[in-house]
Amino acid sequence: MQKQLWVALFMVTSLFAQAQKSGDESVKAKQEDKNPGFKRELSLEAKTETKGEVTIKGQKVPYKAVTGTIPVWDEDGKAIAGLFYVYYERTDVTNRDERPLVISFNGGPGTASVWMHLGYTGPKKLKIDEEGYPVQPYGFEENPNSILDVADIVYVDPVNTGFSRILDKSVPASKFFGVNADVKYLADWISTFVVRNKRWASPKFLIGESYGTTRVSGLSLELQARHWMYLNGVILVSPTELGIKREGPTNAALRLPYMAATAWYHKKLSKEYQGKDLTAYLPEVETFTVNELIPAIAQGGVLNAEKKKEIVKKMSGYIGISETAIAQQNLEVPFSFFWKELLRDQGKTVGRLDSRYIGLDKKDAGEDPEYNAELTSWEHSFTPAINIYLRDELGYKTDLEYNIFGPVYPWDSNNNHTGSDLAEAMMQNPYLHLLVQSGYYDGACDYFNAKYNMWQMDAAGKIQDRMFWEGYRSGHMMYIRKEDLATSNEHLKAFIKKSIPKFGTPAKF
Repeated sequence: MQKQLWVALFMVTSLFAQAQKSGDESVKAKQEDKNPGFKRELSLEAKTETKGEVTIKGQKVPYKAVTGTIPVWDEDGKAIAGLFYVYYERTDVTNRDERPLVISFNGGPGTASVWMHLGYTGPKKLKIDEEGYPVQPYGFEENPNSILDVADIVYVDPVNTGFSRILDKSVPASKFFGVNADVKYLADWISTFVVRNKRWASPKFLIGESYGTTRVSGLSLELQARHWMYLNGVILVSPTELGIKREGPTNAALRLPYMAATAWYHKKLSKEYQGKDLTAYLPEVETFTVNELIPAIAQGGVLNAEKKKEIVKKMSGYIGISETAIAQQNLEVPFSFFWKELLRDQGKTVGRLDSRYIGLDKKDAGEDPEYNAELTSWEHSFTPAINIYLRDELGYKTDLEYNIFGPVYPWDSNNNHTGSDLAEAMMQNPYLHLLVQSGYYDGACDYFNAKYNMWQMDAAGKIQDRMFWEGYRSGHMMYIRKEDLATSNEHLKAFIKKSIPKFGTPAKF
């Protein structure tokens, strides 16, 4: 009997301990390590704070860096996920209400905020060469071009990226992993962050890169319509198609200007075009694309044979691959074929996200490269740097793996109307401005499709005076090239300042 009482007491004590552990105050996300019995845990509300200083344009900028997690709650107030963030706040500012706040996301979907954090806008940047290639020893250094002199910044890792994790495994993945689900829970999280950090009065900006542009475009309207949070600016770095349809002839033709830029970079053009500067050359290709190539592809089988020959010849001259190859593709040259074909005679391929990068395939034959030359290079340099920085420099202690790419699939891409959402938010909010930044050598989110987005978002031409586009001589992450890092950050700062109205200026049309 005594033994039974001890067993019963032990079971009750264990159950009580488990119940306490699962309470809202100490919810933990667990991820099994490959080693049996070893746990990796993310504790909600964990936070560290450090102080630093960065010199920007000769000016010393003191700041505090806060790393931590804030919950995502369900409709009943239960914590179902924890989002990791890094928040930089300049500390010599007397009036925080007038200080802009920039909320930064990367893309994928499924990538962490590491790319723009350590590559673009933050007070530290990773060590790479002037064109963006990895160097050893890995690490980071001061970023003299950071935007921290003009704005505070928070970098957010969506669910399953970085150190962010789902807490309640019973919650369906559809709660997080989809265009509209992503926007909904992140808008709630942003509202919590703004409240906790007393930033309601601050001018607010969203910046997103790649799929992050889909995210922040949707957030612009979600924050405005459901949280009554009105923004001053949205920045799209290497934007996606934002749910704006382009099918058939338009989809096929819009690729051409990017291909022309890439061929120019690799010196595959005739003297007529190669002798021109890139930005002097591309307008001719853009005009041809809109006025000749789209109509030619649309005509299909009824296109006059001589006219088709003329189109093929022009295309070959513009993008540096043979007339035969273009004719065999029936004027519709796929991106992947172009990446394989352009330097096939040299036994090389060009990168998808940045066609300045060169790859080597086992076989020269084939329709597409065997791997993305640029992506493996970026992972090479970013992964060590972010782990060293967060754990050692900022002091965030965890055994969780920092997910550069996290498991977020299947992803629901249905009902993507984020481009229209952004346009609607701009129509309703006279303060809201848009800046688009594109790399000429980006074949994943190409610069001409970014321009097309802007044309279609404002087909009536009513908000063009608040929409701006900038191009750079690099790829998807234009900022990893030293020259473009400086220029693109200056464009960001000018945009932020331009988008904040003078004191007392009413929001009206």
